[in-house]
Amino acid sequence: MDFSFNADQRALRDQIIKFARKELNHDVVERDAAKTFPRDLWLKCGDMGLQGLTVPEEFGGANLDSLTTAIAIEALGYGCEDSGLVFAVCAHLLACVTPIWKYGTQEQKERYLPDLCSGRRIAVNAMTEPESGSDAFNMRTRARRDGDDYIINGVKTFSSNGPIADVAVVYARTDDTKGYLGGITGFLVDKGTPGFMPGQAFDKSALRTCPIGELVFEDVRVPESAIIGKVGAGGPIFNQSMEWERTCLVAAHLGKMERLLEKSIDYAKTRSSFGKLIGQNQAVSHRIVDMKVRLEAARLLTYRAAMRLETSKAVGLDASMAKLFTSEALLETAIDTVRVLGGYGLMTEYGAERALRDAMAGTIYSGTNDMQRNIIAGWLGLSSM
Repeated sequence: MDFSFNADQRALRDQIIKFARKELNHDVVERDAAKTFPRDLWLKCGDMGLQGLTVPEEFGGANLDSLTTAIAIEALGYGCEDSGLVFAVCAHLLACVTPIWKYGTQEQKERYLPDLCSGRRIAVNAMTEPESGSDAFNMRTRARRDGDDYIINGVKTFSSNGPIADVAVVYARTDDTKGYLGGITGFLVDKGTPGFMPGQAFDKSALRTCPIGELVFEDVRVPESAIIGKVGAGGPIFNQSMEWERTCLVAAHLGKMERLLEKSIDYAKTRSSFGKLIGQNQAVSHRIVDMKVRLEAARLLTYRAAMRLETSKAVGLDASMAKLFTSEALLETAIDTVRVLGGYGLMTEYGAERALRDAMAGTIYSGTNDMQRNIIAGWLGLSSM
């Protein structure tokens, strides 16, 4: 299977890398330490079209196919050293913008997508709850019909972009008799809607420039026109958004792995110890070789999943395998980078310790890796999930 870039894909990749290196990397260490969301850089990403890669041009997007979207996000992960900002962009695009584009009404698309694609508005996916993270079947947030409206009550947690969001893609239970498939509905809820408010913001060790927190819904009244897709379709809509996120978000990991690989090679070629370059030591050179093999294997898995996003009903398996393998490959590569750099690997200014912290988060978000193993086992007929 040949994934050679065409001329447009090469040009797009080069353009995004050049943009990220020039515009997004100043004061990364300071931003991470202060845990500051860089809204000015978010808007610059919007000017580049990064928050609307998948969306048709008529709604302000770049109209990229799924594989080219993954290539673009990989370029962003390679060029941008602020993984929190990269994650904020991807969470916004893949878990919020994409389902609005794919399932929203014409009115919803016209109302929301232009500002979401430009970065003038920020979206948050509201699915995870205090009592049900991976266990979405145990959702407690309810939306009950009241005339022509729905009234939403519940609390969501670990909501990336939540503290700064202008609109939430909220999943709530609308029919207890049907469970997750048929009983969950997606809604669009705007900031400022009475009863909708940000809850506690969390302090975290990884992806520090992407804010995360709770979202509280207390008798939030929304019209029927706020429903995404149709009543009861929230489960499949969320599942598909996760297929996009698991595939394209880990494409950013590919770019980061390549950057860490290059950092390790450069250091191994210039650092001397006991009278020779450390890269001449088999222990170091083999570690770097493993980084390269993991990168290329992860790239093949991710590109194949990305290519199938819009064509295969079995893409859920591909997405889970790509997410599982690539996130763990990134974590191993980050650990190996710290080892190659030695004491410098633990120094903040070199970026390797930050890369390690951020890589750990990749094994948790978008469905924990333990959940991905359960999903894959289900596809293999080995699990009831």
